Amino acid sequence: MSGIRVALVDDQALFRAGIRMLVESQPDLEVAGEAGDGVAAVALAASTRPDVVLMDVRMPLADGIVATERILADADRENRTPPRVLVLTTFDLDENAARAIRAGASGFVLKDADPEFLLAAIRTVHRGNQVIAANATRELFAHVGRGDGRRPAPSAWSELTPREREIFGLAARGLSNAEIAASEFLSEATVKTHVSRILAKLSLRDRVQLVVFAYEHDLTG
Repeated sequence: MSGIRVALVDDQALFRAGIRMLVESQPDLEVAGEAGDGVAAVALAASTRPDVVLMDVRMPLADGIVATERILADADRENRTPPRVLVLTTFDLDENAARAIRAGASGFVLKDADPEFLLAAIRTVHRGNQVIAANATRELFAHVGRGDGRRPAPSAWSELTPREREIFGLAARGLSNAEIAASEFLSEATVKTHVSRILAKLSLRDRVQLVVFAYEHDLTG
């Protein structure tokens, strides 16, 4: 069985070398390739089709936000499964990291995170889950959203049932499925089903994007 194929994208060769050593030390992970700028990252993703892309935000030619958008758009246009993009950033409240997540990234990890956390994040993202605590995500977007104009909710919002809107509100506040289940006297399986339907109706990739949606449309109250 092949391992999780990871593409490394960062403009610092020394940093990439360190991450490569870390990834290659794991039996279930392998390096699909490296890129030092956003343009090269798009080409790398197209040629190697990695499972996960570790994406730096600040790079020459094209930054990580543009590269993320292009990589996911290419996968969508070719009707293939897109890679999961995990943003690497220096600051925990980084507006660029938030913009990258809006562009389709699945989460962000600090560059000075413990190696074990980064490895766990890669595996978690590969499974289709977010890689940061929901509370940290909410703090990030609350910080970024200060002073921004809120957009009205799209028509898809009206398609949610009253129960789904309740579940949406709790998920946007950062509650886990277990916490929502306890609060609403539901089974975790039922909550998971509700969340899946909410994501599908709103065309959201994951719970990270659900939080983004809530802040963008002032639905966090």
